[in-house]
Amino acid sequence: MMRSTLTAALAVLPVALATSWDVSVGPNGQLIYYPEYVLAEVGDTINMIFHPKNHTVTQSSFDAPCVPLAGGVSSGFLPVASDSDPELPNFVITVNDTNPIWIHCEQKGHCGAGMVFAVNPPDASSNHSFAAFQALAIELNGTQTSALSVSTPPPQSWATATATVSDASSTWVSTYTSYSGTPEPTYAAGGPVTHNITVGINGQLAFGPANISAAIGDIVEFTFLAKNHSVVQSSFPEPCTPLVDGFNLGFHPVDANVTGPSFSITINNTSPIWGYCAQTNPVSHCGSGMVFSINAVETGPNNFAAFLALAEATLANSTVKDTSGATASSGSSSPSSTSGSNGALSVVGDVNMGGIGMVLATVAAVIVGML
Repeated sequence: MMRSTLTAALAVLPVALATSWDVSVGPNGQLIYYPEYVLAEVGDTINMIFHPKNHTVTQSSFDAPCVPLAGGVSSGFLPVASDSDPELPNFVITVNDTNPIWIHCEQKGHCGAGMVFAVNPPDASSNHSFAAFQALAIELNGTQTSALSVSTPPPQSWATATATVSDASSTWVSTYTSYSGTPEPTYAAGGPVTHNITVGINGQLAFGPANISAAIGDIVEFTFLAKNHSVVQSSFPEPCTPLVDGFNLGFHPVDANVTGPSFSITINNTSPIWGYCAQTNPVSHCGSGMVFSINAVETGPNNFAAFLALAEATLANSTVKDTSGATASSGSSSPSSTSGSNGALSVVGDVNMGGIGMVLATVAAVIVGML
């Protein structure tokens, strides 16, 4: 009887000693799995815990890090709005043998940015180590075997235009550059409208909304949320490079669950305005798609989708320029005091400096009172 009891105890011992490994998917808004790999035994489970944004846990192979493995495990996309959710979603992988398991995130641009994971990778001295796997993912730029090729639409033909726009009490005279398809300047019917754009909406590397249309006199208000983002004006052909004489609101670190500073832009004409977040730590926010546009011409080649594709291509091709003039990792920089070179806007920022608002640019349009 004693022998039978001992045999039964030994039979369940491997199960009792099985380890559950917790792995965070996209913690703190980063494009990483943490830890990056684990060394597990047969019977162990890997508990993949999803954090904000929209990630996957998808099995691949060493030679094709960012291509789903036929018949491999996949969590599918699991969007998470906030780390404050009472129950973060998870996905469990059971280890059936000690062969390496290679994992990546299928979200566009994430694997190519190094968002990969492994179970039981060979040690660092091997040419099949985790570091080699991650380097190959970055080298192959996601699912590509070479750098992404995104064609820039031909340059638009710009011309100088002067418009006079009136409402019941004022006349606006604006001289600006424009191109075919740009909406005719009109004053907002019923008076100016305030458009709200959230910087880092829902903890994501995104502006929300990212593409809006605004009339002359409208106000666009940027409100910063958690993490450390910026709002920098750029141009269509170079989405992630500051526009010479464009506006730059600097970096504004904001704690979780706190609403940060806000900046208001007054629209002076309907020329397109392009912009991005200049943060590059741990990955380029612009290259991850954190861009916005105001009055993009959606009927032509220089539309918002094309602008977004050009921005994401900079990450894949590693050509993002960090010329924001501020330290990307932490802290904040003083906002630039320039207005857009196309005269399309004015900027006013409330940075909570002793209750005094900071005027960042002067109004480019001339307001003449009605006689």
